[in-house]
Amino acid sequence: MSDRVRMIVFALGAVGMAVLFTGGFLRLPDFGGAFHPYGDRAVREALRQGTPNVVSSVNFDQRALDTVGEELILFASALGAVVLLRAVGREETEPGRRHGHGIAEVFDALRLVGVVLLPITLVTGVYVIAHGHLSPGGGFQGGVVLGTAIHLVYLSGDYPALARLRPIPLFEVGEAVAAGTFVALALLAAGAVPALNVAVGIEVGCALVLLIAKFLDQALLVREDAG
Repeated sequence: MSDRVRMIVFALGAVGMAVLFTGGFLRLPDFGGAFHPYGDRAVREALRQGTPNVVSSVNFDQRALDTVGEELILFASALGAVVLLRAVGREETEPGRRHGHGIAEVFDALRLVGVVLLPITLVTGVYVIAHGHLSPGGGFQGGVVLGTAIHLVYLSGDYPALARLRPIPLFEVGEAVAAGTFVALALLAAGAVPALNVAVGIEVGCALVLLIAKFLDQALLVREDAG
């Protein structure tokens, strides 16, 4: 695609966005007024759908398309990291540095803290996802907790154990399935807030595991000796 064509495509998109933004801006209610149509409608729809809280109703019942966009942004980020940070043939670290084989030397107190906090953090993440529809947010936050919890094993100095605990192909499949499930549920039915919340949690957790794994692979890249 030539520079001229790129500028034309950008100009068309910019003009369309400007028209939509201007139209939406002109129809906004006055600042500080007592009339808030969006808030009134959001509360009414949350009650009609039986959603426990208005924020979850807005995220999943009324503005699910926006939430789908957010999930796809994270999905694209994880996919980009997998593609761009993959190890290239004969890529190596500084001469003499070898990582990823064995257990690093860390303080026993740090290792103990990692071992103790791992199951607690995992249970906390599952709890937040399972009850996320009862409070504003939940699925995304719970996914972040789960996605980072298993890396306590790495902080405890045991990278091989972490590699066994998070098989990358399984998390790639989990992220894709969760993202597809969320889109399907958002298009097919309303009111499925608990299921949508779980799908968000799984997708976010898998995406974070993939992102961190690829950065760790680059940081701990093992040099392969020729022959």
